[in-house]
Amino acid sequence: MEQYISRKEESVFLTLFIRNGYVLDFSDDEFNKFTLNSIGEALKEEYGLSKGKSLKAYLENASDRNRTKLLMDLFRHYEEKMEYEFNPEYEEDLWMCDIKRYDERCAHIYRKCKAIINRLDGVVTAISQTADELKSKFSSRYLSAQIDMMKEMQTKNPTEAIGKAKELIESCCKTILDDLKISWIKNDDVPQLTSKVMKALNLLPENVQVTDKGADTIKAALGNLRAIPTELAKLRNLYGSGHGKSASYRGLEIRHAKLAVGCSITFVDFIWSTYELQKK
Repeated sequence: MEQYISRKEESVFLTLFIRNGYVLDFSDDEFNKFTLNSIGEALKEEYGLSKGKSLKAYLENASDRNRTKLLMDLFRHYEEKMEYEFNPEYEEDLWMCDIKRYDERCAHIYRKCKAIINRLDGVVTAISQTADELKSKFSSRYLSAQIDMMKEMQTKNPTEAIGKAKELIESCCKTILDDLKISWIKNDDVPQLTSKVMKALNLLPENVQVTDKGADTIKAALGNLRAIPTELAKLRNLYGSGHGKSASYRGLEIRHAKLAVGCSITFVDFIWSTYELQKK
């Protein structure tokens, strides 16, 4: 069954898109061309109002299908052209710093819109829900931004998503080690960082006592957990971002990226939850 953006949800998108009569970063001509390509109508030209009022006027009487398509197209344009507003780690030229900057309010609205888009795209899964829960646990904007980028890149750029999956584990481990005042060096790789964290949290298989109930099963589970970062690092080195590739190089598919992202989030969720529990 086809799903559409509701009227209530539409208002959230409009809060993000319309700025004092303007719509995002569009000029009049650009807005006409964009809407013509999206839904077959040049809205500013059609309604003769400001871009914001023309957009509202169209949405008021448009079919659910056309409303949803235009709003989704505008949202994807926002993600592509105005990332600096919702991604605190966005890198830009120094001379643009006074013009383009991170905006906490826009980032908050963006996340609401993204959740709606994910529902319509059918990508809301147990893993993505766990990822959102992780974001609420992290006090670090950087870690939260990494999770957002990793989830988005599963379908847009699977190769990059694999690299981000490995980097999320690395960042999580370094954050925990720093807080516990346990030293690590720049050359420590992901398996080494993981081992230090799991040792500090008493999660190494060898820490399990033979007298513990289900000792063998617990050891096996912890051994498999410990292997996740190691294997992800290998996968990243073979297929992920960060290394030069030949002209004939072919990256992995979306399903492989989702596997890497799922493994990364599962590992980080367990490690971070254990860390928080032991802190208490």
